[in-house]
Amino acid sequence: MNGTLLSLGHGYSARALTPRLLAEGWHVIGTTRDPAKAERLRAEGVEPVLWGREALLEVLPEATHLLVSAGPDADGDPSLSLIGPEIARHARSIHWAGYLSTTGVYGDHRGAWVDETTPLSPSSERGAARVAAEAAWGAIPHLPLHVFRLAGIYGPGRGPFQKIRKGTARRLIKPGQVFSRIHVEDIAQALWASIHAPDPGAVYNLCDDVPAPPQDVLSYAAELLGHPLPPRVDFETAELSEMVRSFYSDNKRVSNARVKKDLNLTLLYPDYQSGLQAILRAEGA
Repeated sequence: MNGTLLSLGHGYSARALTPRLLAEGWHVIGTTRDPAKAERLRAEGVEPVLWGREALLEVLPEATHLLVSAGPDADGDPSLSLIGPEIARHARSIHWAGYLSTTGVYGDHRGAWVDETTPLSPSSERGAARVAAEAAWGAIPHLPLHVFRLAGIYGPGRGPFQKIRKGTARRLIKPGQVFSRIHVEDIAQALWASIHAPDPGAVYNLCDDVPAPPQDVLSYAAELLGHPLPPRVDFETAELSEMVRSFYSDNKRVSNARVKKDLNLTLLYPDYQSGLQAILRAEGA
């Protein structure tokens, strides 16, 4: 099976998916707002398209599959704001559509477990915007939508190692706080599996098996590097940006049971230890 994937906001997760599709003979069209990134995408085998209404309208009719990574802004979902009616008119020609959302839509559960049946109760404006965007995409008639709620994403080039090497990492201590996370290659394999086994209307949490305190992840990364542990900093008294503070306002453990069962998925990196080890191996290679 192959086709043409139109990737709206061709970023970190979409770029991880791309090699799997190209190996099967797919045509991948990826949007970006940066001309320099466009050339990088072309070198990776992607047809780059600079973000803009006319350019998107030109390639939309080619799309058999649609992946939406571009997040909402102050005006709502940027893709729907730009070409929403045209996407709706093309919906019957799309075999699979994926929307990359966030586990932030669940809000704070004081460390308790959540799954896809948990009511959406975001505690931040970002989370509320994602709930609205999920609903907007879900309201398009005949669009075979699949929603993927991503935990904290890490992988090559995106993880704790750089801050530890620079000496800028610090372990923020907030008792009882845990986060779920997901390696980018596990996002890629879940998207690939869903594309090959569509189930329109499905909602999947994408996260690993082991929610963990963020300071434990930093400590393990430092041990792998042979560096001293980053300094401990009390969350309540730390000088933090509002963005960082807002991340810590949600405390929950996210279940991945549905995606593993429905897509017969075996995680490549079921915990942060195996994921961080893989990043270091990739850097060494």
